[in-house]
Amino acid sequence: MFKWILAVVGFMFFRYPGAILGFIIGTLIDNWKRPSVGSQDQKVSPGDFELNLLSLASLVIKADGKVSQTELDYVRAYFVQAYGKERANATFRTFNEVIKSREISGQRIGLYLQKRTRYEVRLQILHFLFSIAKADGHVSEAELRELSEISAHLNLMRRDFESIKAMFFKSADNAYKILEIEKSATDAEVKQAFRTMAKKYHPDKLQHMDEAYRKGAQEKFTKVQEAYEHIQKERGI
Repeated sequence: MFKWILAVVGFMFFRYPGAILGFIIGTLIDNWKRPSVGSQDQKVSPGDFELNLLSLASLVIKADGKVSQTELDYVRAYFVQAYGKERANATFRTFNEVIKSREISGQRIGLYLQKRTRYEVRLQILHFLFSIAKADGHVSEAELRELSEISAHLNLMRRDFESIKAMFFKSADNAYKILEIEKSATDAEVKQAFRTMAKKYHPDKLQHMDEAYRKGAQEKFTKVQEAYEHIQKERGI
């Protein structure tokens, strides 16, 4: 926003050279003011966030004792989409160096991120990790246990874990699980649950994140809409 304001002001006083200078200064101000991944008193740098995210991804991939090429390809494609090929490759290189000298701890990473990131960002992390596990078409019991532990380390509420989990599993009451309600809920409670979940998963909450994260938020938001429509059709409301 500041880059355009200062560009206009610069143009008014110094014409085109002033507009260019104002645009540059405004860009620097916008970048300085742009929210980082975290919203807590302590914040995580983009580089640290990417490395920790990749570390969590590796825990999920290795959870069942075998490394799936499909899951590896999913992670690489996700990072390239989010950060670009050059930056993604640099993150992978750094990660490969780090794991040579340090064991990956889901608990340590979870504690680190829960102090430095917004709750909705951690929800998106969990959604991303579930997507990795499902990339080969099946979430194993070992992967599910790892995901559950990571969710706890990220200090996510159990009902949110179950809601996101339901987006990747098919069952008769999935729609209710996604909306975090029981099948016995009244129509009024269903409508309220939809409003609550739509607000929680609205993509606008991740506008400060890269495109891949916003896409993930849109996927969750769509699942909530589909769950509500399914219940509406089922109940005739």
